[in-house]
Amino acid sequence: MNELQFPGLHGKVALVTGGARGIGAAACSALATGGASVVVTDVLDEEGEALAQAIRASGCRAVYMHLDVSDEGEWQKVVEQTAAELGGLDILVNNAGNVSLSGGVLQEKPEDWDNVIETQLNAVFLLSKLAARSMLERKGGKIINIGSMYSFFGSGLIPSYSAAKGAIIQLTKSMAIELAPHNIQVNAIAPGWIATDMTAPVRTMPLNDEILARTPAGRWGQPEELAGTAVYLASRASDFVTGTTIRVDGGYAIR
Repeated sequence: MNELQFPGLHGKVALVTGGARGIGAAACSALATGGASVVVTDVLDEEGEALAQAIRASGCRAVYMHLDVSDEGEWQKVVEQTAAELGGLDILVNNAGNVSLSGGVLQEKPEDWDNVIETQLNAVFLLSKLAARSMLERKGGKIINIGSMYSFFGSGLIPSYSAAKGAIIQLTKSMAIELAPHNIQVNAIAPGWIATDMTAPVRTMPLNDEILARTPAGRWGQPEELAGTAVYLASRASDFVTGTTIRVDGGYAIR
C-alpha cells in the first residue's frame, strides 16, 4: 500500500486536551487506533486514566496527564512531560472547552466571559505556541483546533462561546500562515450538534426541534463521527492542507 494514500500515525505523538469525554475521547481513541502514542489530558482524572487504560488494553500506547487549560503553570509541565516520556510532540488537538449559558450579553457576568475566553481561546493560543516549538524540533507537526457551528453563526444565548469559537477560525488561519514554512499544518474541525455531556441540556430545550429540522441528516451526531476527520488532519494525507475548517455537521450549515 502507498503510505500517502493509506497513511498511518505510527511513530507520532498526539496530545488531546479535554480528552476524557465526548469529542476529545473519540479523538484519543481514533488517533491511537491510527498508530499514534496518545496523551490524554483533562481535569477529570478518573475518567481520563480509565480511557488511557482502555486504549492500552486494546494494544495501543496511551498515557493520562492532568491538565487544566486555564492554569498557565500546567501547560509547560505537560509539554515537558510529554517530551520526556514520549520523545516530543507531533500532533496537538485543542479540544478542551466550556460554555456559559448566560442568556446574552445583558445577562452574562464579566467573570463568566473571562473564564470562557480564557479556556476556549487563550489556552488554544498559548498551548499551540508551546506545542509548535516542540514540532519545530521534529521538523513538522499538526495542530487541530475544535471550532463550532457558532464559529459561523451567532447566538443570543452564549455570546462568549460564540466569540471564542469565531476567533478560533481566524487564529487557525493566522497560525497556518506562520507555521507552514516549518511543515506544521494548522486546521480546524467545526462540529455540528454532537451529543456530548456539554450539549445534553440543549436536547431537552425547544431548540432541539429546530436543530433536528435544520439538520438534513435529521439527527444529532456522535463524537465518533468526527474521528475520521481528526485522523485525516493528523496524518500525512493532509500535508498540503492548512488554514482550513472542515465542517462535520450532518449538513446543518447548508441551510
